[in-house]
Amino acid sequence: MTPRLSLTAVTRRFEGVTALDGVSLDVAAGEFLALLGGSGSGKSTLLRVIAGFETPDSGTVSLDGADLAGVPPHRRPVNMMFQSYALFPHMSVAANIGYGLRREGRPRAEIEARVAQAVATVRLEGMEKRRPDALSGGQRQRVALARALVKRPRLLLLDEPLGALDANLRERTGFELRAIQRESGAAFVMVTHDQAEALALADRVAVMDRGRLLQVAPPRELYERPATRFVATFLGAANILSGARTADGALHCHEAACTLRAPTPIPEGTAAAAIRPERIRIATTTGDNTAAGTVEEAAFRGESSLLLVRLAGGALIRVSHAEEGGAPPPRGTPVHLAWDADAVVPLAE
Repeated sequence: MTPRLSLTAVTRRFEGVTALDGVSLDVAAGEFLALLGGSGSGKSTLLRVIAGFETPDSGTVSLDGADLAGVPPHRRPVNMMFQSYALFPHMSVAANIGYGLRREGRPRAEIEARVAQAVATVRLEGMEKRRPDALSGGQRQRVALARALVKRPRLLLLDEPLGALDANLRERTGFELRAIQRESGAAFVMVTHDQAEALALADRVAVMDRGRLLQVAPPRELYERPATRFVATFLGAANILSGARTADGALHCHEAACTLRAPTPIPEGTAAAAIRPERIRIATTTGDNTAAGTVEEAAFRGESSLLLVRLAGGALIRVSHAEEGGAPPPRGTPVHLAWDADAVVPLAE
């Protein structure tokens, strides 16, 4: 099956700086993909290349098997929703949504019918005559989304779509966005720097750094089995323990004064492993996958407390202590920590 969007070895440079470095990526029809990365990772440049606002120095971009080289933005079956929403302040909600259809010269009856359908999709019935300054941030976001969807694009690009919303609106509007994506059937590619947002909304997440794709996977797989040190620390602040591989396939970590053992032998050449804070527990066992330390800090976080534990080898690690397990040990308490073998994730550098 031909992917809806396919990028092959896409490279883009600006005055000697490589913004995209040989990026290859496929997006399926109806898929919601999140491009996740920090500032300067290349995610926004990649979105602009797909939209046609930037021309790659090398590589190809195709949609449903058709090469988009030389096709200007307005002729691509792709719409882009900007972070600022870019609504026309002098136009009503209905006029903003129908603007693209009017530019295409669509019949009036068709425009009215499609605008009405788009208004219903984003749940803005009764607000068609309002202007943007009379809407909340979440409502303006939905107008911008409806304006993009009304043209029935095969692919919708979203640049930090929830970035302009306050914290109270982000979660609710994010779930609305996901529901609308499912209803529309369009493929969505969303740029975000917010890890929680990417994990909650996307079918797959593509982590970028310095113009390269480091890992592309479903959210749970990406969180639980990060491939590199960068992905492990960027996505959820995992504990990274460095060490030397032993002859029997374990990883001895001098800085933690412990030995890490995974369900299968750790690959040769591996010098570090990740362990998520919530996979570590306070226990009395000793041996592999255990460590001794002292609690340096404890912070209450509702359903759990975050402990900072200084291990005997000097490493400082994070431990998530569930409140159902009782009160966390106070500062200065010696503790023994343990974790299961499947919590140990070997990392490529």
